[in-house]
Amino acid sequence: MTTPSTDSLSELSGALKGSWHRFLDVYEPLRPELYRYCRYLTRSPWDAEDLAQDTMARAFATLGRMVEGPPNPRAWLFRVASNLWIDQMRRSRERLGVDVEPAASQEPRATREAAGTLLVRLSPQERAAVVLKDVFELSLEEVAEALGTTPGTVKSALHRGRNKLVEPEPEMPAAQAVPAALDAFCEAFNAHDIDRLTALLLDTMTIEVVGATTEYGPESARARILPGMLFGSRVMANPDPQGPCGFDPSFFRGVRPTLPRAELRIHRGEALLLSWYEHEDGEAVRAITRLELDGDRVAHIRNYFYTPDFIADVCRELGVPFRSNGYRWWR
Repeated sequence: MTTPSTDSLSELSGALKGSWHRFLDVYEPLRPELYRYCRYLTRSPWDAEDLAQDTMARAFATLGRMVEGPPNPRAWLFRVASNLWIDQMRRSRERLGVDVEPAASQEPRATREAAGTLLVRLSPQERAAVVLKDVFELSLEEVAEALGTTPGTVKSALHRGRNKLVEPEPEMPAAQAVPAALDAFCEAFNAHDIDRLTALLLDTMTIEVVGATTEYGPESARARILPGMLFGSRVMANPDPQGPCGFDPSFFRGVRPTLPRAELRIHRGEALLLSWYEHEDGEAVRAITRLELDGDRVAHIRNYFYTPDFIADVCRELGVPFRSNGYRWWR
């Protein structure tokens, strides 16, 4: 078997990045509505952001296999998100060994469209139909397009969904004691000690700037992502329009070069790291970090920086001020 050359891989990577950037030029303006739709489906900021990211990736891959682009990009993006979410619900229920009840329709696609129920009240199809029609005010035809079905099936789903009890908000999990490793990470962050931070990382760890980049291993984290988390405010305070950092200066007016401070907060039962940045008119959160532990070491870091809808959602629930960094990690 022939191994691809380094030049071939670099050329492929460059071509994919160019195509991805052009894809986002068209679909990124729909990102706020996509997140809002995913939020209604999942009812969780974390799951909504994951679903929105997965939807964009799936849409990009699917578009590359289509003969013609979708005539209604908004409805099509909702359709990709709906299919992913319904599949997730079905797999989740199958893992739990819960019977999947089909909708009261004899159409061939009815079983998949109504795959599973959500808290025994709304099936995924019913929930998606109600959200698209009543929240996003799509026409029956647009809802049918977004769900890959017919207006008649949509009418049935709307009728069933609206006649069921309003689903209560899920109970928040009880807050657990903050592990010592998270306290240690927060202290090292606030000391801006990259050596201490690196020492807390598992050898097989993964670090993500969600939606932007992923690195593997402590040395890659130390070289490429941790410096931005610790010292990026200096660049934000004086962004170079011609520089390689990717910052859009319009998002960083009023930012001071003071290094950010981290604060551990409990949100929906989980300990999060809020990154506070100084501005001319006071402090505000510009990034949120989730850490997964393996024993007393950090196994996975997810840094939410270029996720404005998610940051706004979580910060509003916590009642703290926030600022947007936009979606782009390039200009």
